[in-house]
Amino acid sequence: MLEGIFGFIAGIVSGMGMGGGTILILLLTTFQGMEQHMAQATNLIFFIPTSLAAIAIHIKNKNIERKVVFFIILFGIVGATIGAMIANHIETQELKKYFSIFILIIALREIYSLWKEYKKAGKKT
Repeated sequence: MLEGIFGFIAGIVSGMGMGGGTILILLLTTFQGMEQHMAQATNLIFFIPTSLAAIAIHIKNKNIERKVVFFIILFGIVGATIGAMIANHIETQELKKYFSIFILIIALREIYSLWKEYKKAGKKT
């Protein structure tokens, strides 16, 4: 049951294009006690059908820049392969630490972006 709730939440976030896998990894490691390597691998499998569903809707709504798709896919595959090989040589605790730092950087960036928008909106009034 808990897995279904996790999948549902991560699916919604993925469909919105905001990285549902990050949420899924956090939930799997925190609440399911899953090892970081296993959670990240599970996320990659989760990503396939959820991204296909989101892609179909975004194609229908003409939200995809078709000119850059091939290059993004090509280099994404290369990067994912290299990243998976690197992750296999990193201890679980180290991988958790790197993942946490990554999430923290993303959170700080989002907070900063919101702050800039808030300041910009305040100057217009």
